[in-house]
Amino acid sequence: MSKRDYYFDNAKFILIFLVVFGHAIQSSIEEDPILMTTYQTIYFFHMPAFILIAGYFAKSSYSKGLFLKLLKKLIVPYLIFQLIYTIYYYFLRNQNNLEIDPLNPQWALWFLVSLFFWSLLLILFRDVLKLKWKAAMLISIILGVMIGFVNDYTSTLSLSRTFVFFPFFLAGHYLNRDFFSQLKDKRIKIISVLSLAVAFISIYYLPDWSSRWLFGSHSYEDLGTPVEASPLLRLLIYAVSFGLVVAFFSLAPVSKTFFTRWGLNTLYVYLFHGFIIQFYRESGLGLIVNPYVSLLIIMAASLLLTIFLSSRLVAAAGQPIVELRASKARKMLNHKE
Repeated sequence: MSKRDYYFDNAKFILIFLVVFGHAIQSSIEEDPILMTTYQTIYFFHMPAFILIAGYFAKSSYSKGLFLKLLKKLIVPYLIFQLIYTIYYYFLRNQNNLEIDPLNPQWALWFLVSLFFWSLLLILFRDVLKLKWKAAMLISIILGVMIGFVNDYTSTLSLSRTFVFFPFFLAGHYLNRDFFSQLKDKRIKIISVLSLAVAFISIYYLPDWSSRWLFGSHSYEDLGTPVEASPLLRLLIYAVSFGLVVAFFSLAPVSKTFFTRWGLNTLYVYLFHGFIIQFYRESGLGLIVNPYVSLLIIMAASLLLTIFLSSRLVAAAGQPIVELRASKARKMLNHKE
């Protein structure tokens, strides 16, 4: 691209902030219905929207060396962080045994594994099977529904999440820039605000239901819902998620903003924020004061953490283990000279 599209950088920063914020309040959501509703509303769209962006920028055409590039870009960093997080949790939680299991991703690392397989599935759908977009989307949704009947190995290599979230990755790939431009119509923006408000209010008044439905990592049996009704519930979640993803992209700013530059390094935020969030969870601090005041404090702290981890300094320091190169550090050193 000769000119960077600030729209997606803006969207990525907002989404990665919501990821950090969602993880930060997760340990306290049972203590207050507003916290729970906020958490569930965010989880309906933040990762689906992130995955849709990944699909938008994904290349479907197979080229020589692509598989090795994907391994280097996604699997090697995954293995590195899998080891680092395993050791970190061993000391943080005073575990008796240090068990290194590369087949079961630690916490948020599932995204790297799934992104690897989404890239391969995209090649399968587009280049090998040569499916039209309607057929591809239909098959991906069917796979996302059917994986819920699998009870074993759903977390192995992020199997369940790969298929549950694949429709969003695929949708992102098939969408063009004009689609997002059309979402900026004033009437659509009004509908988007109303949609988010209606979703929040509806979730608040719904009977208790498991947030685990939004993780995409559990089988229907694990979720405790009657198996015969579970596929319909997953389809309903798909419908709401796609609707809220559209609403989010309608409201995301297009022009360059003060936070646009922080949207360049979202992968660093995603990979590193777990160290802080898990330390916070293990500390047992929870809600320090009134739940709503705590909500604002956690939101502000999450924003500051996101900004810090999005900085060029963190990117320069982390690039050797995230991207296996040090161009950002060299650039900073040359700039200082």
